[in-house]
Parts: sequence; C-alpha cells; structure tokens
Amino acid sequence: MRIGGLAFLPVLLLAACGGPNFAAYGTATPLSCVPYARAVSGIELAGDAYQWWDEAAGLYPRRQTPAPGAVLVFAPHGSMTAGHLAVVTALEGAREILVTQSNWLPRRIETNQPVVDVSAANDWTAVRVWYEPVHALGSTIYPTFGFILPR
Repeated sequence: MRIGGLAFLPVLLLAACGGPNFAAYGTATPLSCVPYARAVSGIELAGDAYQWWDEAAGLYPRRQTPAPGAVLVFAPHGSMTAGHLAVVTALEGAREILVTQSNWLPRRIETNQPVVDVSAANDWTAVRVWYEPVHALGSTIYPTFGFILPR
C-alpha cells in the first residue's frame, strides 16, 4: 500500500506537534520547582515561585549576587506565569552560575545547569538559562528578582 500526497500530511503534522522527548534529560520527577527548591535549599517558604521574593523579606537574606545554596527567583515571564526557582550549586564566574532545578524541562530534575547574567547593571535581574535539548543557552532572556539565601 502506498501512502502519498496529502493523505500522509496529517500524520506528519501530528508527529511535529509531539515536541521533544525530555526523558533523555535529567531525572524524572513529579515535583515542581517550589517543593524541589525547598527540599534542596532548606528555605521554608510557600506559594508560587515568584512570591518567594516578597515572602522572604525579613525571614531570609536577599541579595543580587549569587552564592552556593541560594535560590534564584525568576519573575513571571510569558507562559511562565508562576515564575521559577533554581538552587545555585556553583559559581563559575562573575556572571555565570550552575544551578539544580526541577521542571525547567517538564517533569525533569536537572543538575549543574549554566545560568548567565545578561543584565545591563550586572545585578542578575536578567538571565539566560541552559536548554539541554539544544545543548546551549536558550535565546530567551528571563527577568529575575535576585537570590534568597538560607539562614
């Protein structure tokens, strides 16, 4: 049986909509970034990721420079309406860190992923994040609030 012409087009379109298979990256998890960051950092805050910045005021130190164990708090951006949290695992330079995070790739934990400060003021308020499926920094610039440090 020969499949040709337009009859095969719907099959190709459905295959294209499937998106990448993230199972090859990181470790499977049911956790979103919030409970994962809480468990890894020991910072006991709740709410959506972006709410951590305000919630930490007076409870945990906040600053604009990274430190190992600190949580980088992403602001809502585009379809990332709840923000995001990533825990700093290492400092690679003045404008590059490594993080561990959950759910940057859907249902995956990724460790030691590069994040680069691209803010004009060198204050970590705008970053680019490693995107493992292309093995490079993503092109999107994400706004961030800064870092929350464990006590």
